[in-house]
Amino acid sequence: MSTHALLSALYIYPVKSLRGLAREAADVEPWGLAGDRRWMLVDADGRVITQRQQTSTALVTAQPSGGGSLRFTAPGQEALRVARPEQGTPEPVLIFHDKVDAVAAGDEAATWFSDYLGVRARLVYMADPAVCRPVDPEYSHPGDTVSFADGFPLLLTTTASLDTLNTHIAQGANAAEGPLPMNRFRPNVVVDGTEGWAEDGWRRIRIGEVTFRVAKRCARCVVPTTNQDTAERGREPMRSLAKHHRIDGATIFGQNLIPEHPGTLRVGDPLTILE
Repeated sequence: MSTHALLSALYIYPVKSLRGLAREAADVEPWGLAGDRRWMLVDADGRVITQRQQTSTALVTAQPSGGGSLRFTAPGQEALRVARPEQGTPEPVLIFHDKVDAVAAGDEAATWFSDYLGVRARLVYMADPAVCRPVDPEYSHPGDTVSFADGFPLLLTTTASLDTLNTHIAQGANAAEGPLPMNRFRPNVVVDGTEGWAEDGWRRIRIGEVTFRVAKRCARCVVPTTNQDTAERGREPMRSLAKHHRIDGATIFGQNLIPEHPGTLRVGDPLTILE
């Protein structure tokens, strides 16, 4: 079934929970967009650090700077360039309930992030997502893997659903917090030209040359209440989602995608609903 919908924005997040970067085009790998969430921060016990615990991670930018390296900038910090660790002994780290092998980026990066966050932190890299982390088997096929994203290779949102949500916020008790920008939801792909909440009924789609299984609705945690430009938290969108878009007991915004094959996405690509 064709629509007049199209891909209006693309984002990658080189390091989990750090600032997103807009892209005009991005290669789709089996585990997500190229360059998306192959790095993350862990605490002294090897557990993932996200905006759930540390809202200030939203203010850190990780900009690719050639050769697989990243250049980090953050308020009050000198810029830091970190090379992709080509050698090093993989160690188990914990991302939610998943134990994954990763390689530490080194002491300089650990000191930089520990100073910024005020807690012990290390930067780690997932060397091989093809073998590191399977997708929840309840929603995937054998062999599906994911990087350090929350649970699925890509997250899709639509501007129509955001417009609908912002209308609810404007009519609610926390109207001063709206309208919210799309970056609150940290999507990879943003689609224009649909009806509000239309994505709830999709099962399989094609964007440009790439087809995706729509694996699972995205149940939202506290992160969308975090202003991505100030790191301050509010009540929205969770209050309005809980009232107006609660499905099977969860507050929903967006859809998790699993790619069926590699390819390239480009802003402006048409969306076709296959199922």
